[in-house]
Amino acid sequence: MQSSIDKSPEDINQGLQHWKAIVAKYQKADTGRAIGQIFSSFGPFVALWIAMYFSVDYSIWLTIGLGAINAFFLVRIFIIQHDCGHYSFLKKRSVNDAIGFVCSFFSSIPYTYWARVHSFHHGHTGQLEHRDIGDIDFLTVEEYRELDKWGRFKYRMFRSPVVLFIIVPVIYLGVMLRIPSITFEGWSPIHRKQHLNNFLIAAVYVGLGFLLGWKAFLIVQGSIIFFFGIIAFWFFYVQHQHEHTYMQWTKNWDYLTAAIKGASFYKLPRFLHFLTGNIGYHHIHHLSSRIPNYNLRRCAKENPVLQRYVTKVGFIQSLPMMFNKLWDEEKQRMITFREFYRAEAKLRMA
Repeated sequence: MQSSIDKSPEDINQGLQHWKAIVAKYQKADTGRAIGQIFSSFGPFVALWIAMYFSVDYSIWLTIGLGAINAFFLVRIFIIQHDCGHYSFLKKRSVNDAIGFVCSFFSSIPYTYWARVHSFHHGHTGQLEHRDIGDIDFLTVEEYRELDKWGRFKYRMFRSPVVLFIIVPVIYLGVMLRIPSITFEGWSPIHRKQHLNNFLIAAVYVGLGFLLGWKAFLIVQGSIIFFFGIIAFWFFYVQHQHEHTYMQWTKNWDYLTAAIKGASFYKLPRFLHFLTGNIGYHHIHHLSSRIPNYNLRRCAKENPVLQRYVTKVGFIQSLPMMFNKLWDEEKQRMITFREFYRAEAKLRMA
């Protein structure tokens, strides 16, 4: 893993003082590439979905295996939905909204509500006051130290890999996105759209259940959504809770540093970047959410300066990150529970 630990906000701001001019040329939507991505995402997804449906009677395990593969194409579809929410996928706002809304029936994620929450995340990523909105929640060392035994037990359970990457995605997709759990002043229209979107998704799913048979539908769509949630949560976690990420209270927060240091570059094989809509170039996406996903890789390749300060991590290197549990404000990095308790033992001995 190549880390940005030795790069201060001053270094980053000096080295990337012209970042706005750099990213400007990549913020333009390309209708041809967008249409191509629609076909290369929905086409394989639908084909695999049909194959899964016919495989149910032959082997449920084969169906589930195909579901794990198809989950990556659902990630690709969701990245289209995600870009539409940023109004970057195509030029016209209304077309973005229409395509994003259609994508929601595949991802099961209500389009407008999620997009607004995600936009808040982009404007406040790395701000400790707002870590519970659009991010995977965590505690600082000091906050954890102040918990009683029951509080520590609950937090340790929440941050355990099985809960965080398997159970939490199920709860998030099945429950949290169905209720207006996040609200701001003037969000009543957003919540109405959320309820309508959820009702229509449910109506389509119920219709497919009766048409195709509930057993087949639940196994096929359920397995895809299940693996999709795991993949999405894992990527989001690695992108923002790598060891040397960026977390500050708002008074000390810097946008450019939060984008470059607070988001990682997930260095994966080319085919995985394809399947995940180039979201591994997450630092560039946070630098400018108006860059469509199909331009992220080109932006990175043509501008090496954007790679100079980011934390680069491969898949194998990312696995130990599941043990990052607490943000240490003094050391300015994520630490494990083992590190925390060792430090506490030394304090007691001192």
